[in-house]
Amino acid sequence: MIHNLSKTNSIFNVFLSEIRDVIIQKDAMRFRKNMERMSEIMAYELSKTLEFKMASITTPLGQAETAILRDQPVLATILRAGLAMHQGLLNYFDKAECAFVSAYRKHKTAEEFDIHVEYLASPKIDNKVLILSDPMLATGSSMVLVYKAMLKQGKPSRTIIVSAIATPQALDYVREHLPDNTEFWIGAIDDELTAQSYIVPGLGDAGDLAFGEKC
Repeated sequence: MIHNLSKTNSIFNVFLSEIRDVIIQKDAMRFRKNMERMSEIMAYELSKTLEFKMASITTPLGQAETAILRDQPVLATILRAGLAMHQGLLNYFDKAECAFVSAYRKHKTAEEFDIHVEYLASPKIDNKVLILSDPMLATGSSMVLVYKAMLKQGKPSRTIIVSAIATPQALDYVREHLPDNTEFWIGAIDDELTAQSYIVPGLGDAGDLAFGEKC
């Protein structure tokens, strides 16, 4: 199932417009904050699909029956671009375990490259809900390789992909290579992918905009 949050009018679209805006992008702190706020909204929305249980909570005046999460998800992100989105998810799933993966493009030419996964730090994910975040889902290759690398830590019961912007090509590719019950929570879907695998209109390089240009 694909959830495209830009299809519903909400404050989410304000944050989405600002991460795209070439003027506002010059403020790295605001860019990171908008990414964080977008993923907080996604965390709230996707939390409605998770399993809850009733718990009795002791207040100063008595007992209150409240629905709480049955199990905590594992939050995984791709370094470094995903850190701001990861923080937004962690703000809401604040008891979750976290995983971090390093994946990068190794270019052969301007248009040809391989994806390399270099570093993985993860808890066990067997039979857990895995939430994988990456701001840009351009081709889907990085997401598929990261998911396969994480299978060394077990097989999740459910996989949820969270991205700010995706392409139809990437969504098709990931759906082809990940389990059938994989869900997608996407800020917007942009139709064009350049020969260099950049999303148009997109927003540029999310990692550089959040943390400075790479050497």
